[in-house]
Amino acid sequence: MHKTMSKKRDIAIIGLGVTKFGELFNQSYDDLVRDAANQAVNDAGIALDDIGGAWLSTAFPEIGVFKGRSGMDLVEPLNLYGIPVTRVSNFCASGADSIRNAANALAAGECDVAMALGVEKLRDRSPQDSIVKMMVELSHPYYQKGFTAAGTFAIYAKRIMHEYGLTREDIANISVKNHYHGSLNDKAHHRMACTTDQVLGSPMVADPLTVMDSCPTTDGAACVIMVRAEDVDKTKHNPVYIDGVGLSVSTGWDLPFFDPKHDFLSFQATKDAAAMAYKQAGITKPIDEIDLVEVHDCFSIVELLTYEDLGLCKQGEAKDMIRGKATQLGGEIPVNVSGGLLSCGHPVGATGVRMVVEIANHLRGDAGDRQVKGAKRGISHNIGGPGAIASVIVLNNEN
Repeated sequence: MHKTMSKKRDIAIIGLGVTKFGELFNQSYDDLVRDAANQAVNDAGIALDDIGGAWLSTAFPEIGVFKGRSGMDLVEPLNLYGIPVTRVSNFCASGADSIRNAANALAAGECDVAMALGVEKLRDRSPQDSIVKMMVELSHPYYQKGFTAAGTFAIYAKRIMHEYGLTREDIANISVKNHYHGSLNDKAHHRMACTTDQVLGSPMVADPLTVMDSCPTTDGAACVIMVRAEDVDKTKHNPVYIDGVGLSVSTGWDLPFFDPKHDFLSFQATKDAAAMAYKQAGITKPIDEIDLVEVHDCFSIVELLTYEDLGLCKQGEAKDMIRGKATQLGGEIPVNVSGGLLSCGHPVGATGVRMVVEIANHLRGDAGDRQVKGAKRGISHNIGGPGAIASVIVLNNEN
């Protein structure tokens, strides 16, 4: 029997910060840390000296600027000396895991004000020195020679197309939707709408996924300030509450590719993480109880698979959600109204925090042109390590 953490609704997010995402050659790692942190601290109406514990999320220091290998790289730019600061790395779930750790510390009484900050500089190296090269040279050669993220998820795309009648156009229309949403987001890496034909006509990466089905390599940072709900001062705070947190490591690195029982139609890690978070939040029918979702669309096909894994529809029905525009802004359950990873980009350590900031802005009513009207409850989702690790966080604007 799996044991899950208790309900997290006694934890509040009171400060939000996110930098512009993109090719930020004119900003250093430390610059991004200071930008996101200062935004969040000012939003919370506190001082940096009030922070009693912090968690730094950087997934891949080896391929960026060799920063983020310890909590020291958060301490130095913010002068946070004398408090516990921990570096968190858990593939693409790193940012979400930093929030989970901060929430746990608050619940345990280890500090009264906590910071979770994610940052990554991925554009300061050429593609030849990027994640793919690191995986090939530093991982087990049997697993990694020829392995790419696009190739991994292309297998799932082919399988779901075969089993459920998903079309190449359905997959492309995820990118079309998210690029439209991204055109409304001034923090997104790419701020331009596109057509289905443009997605289909962009260069092939791993059949059937093209360049425009793939998120860009990006720099950026995001930060949240958290306290216990009992410490919220509603005269100066505009809080959002953590309703549930799920984190699951459901397979090893080489699985599910060597598991003969795996059907390549879903990710068990997402299902497990969602079950944990939903249990804490008391969610039994997500499609009726959730107002918006940020999912980990590193490739278009992952968003479609995640509709089913999060219980937004039955297995095989994801194509109907995109065809019926249910997940577009103004639809039944908008997904990735930020533009998702496809438009915002994916500075790996920052992404999970950025997604929580996005949901929180909607719950506050502060999302501007892309505001989901009347949003009261939202979900953020991350998946990484070829489907092995997933995080689901449920947020609510009422305590």
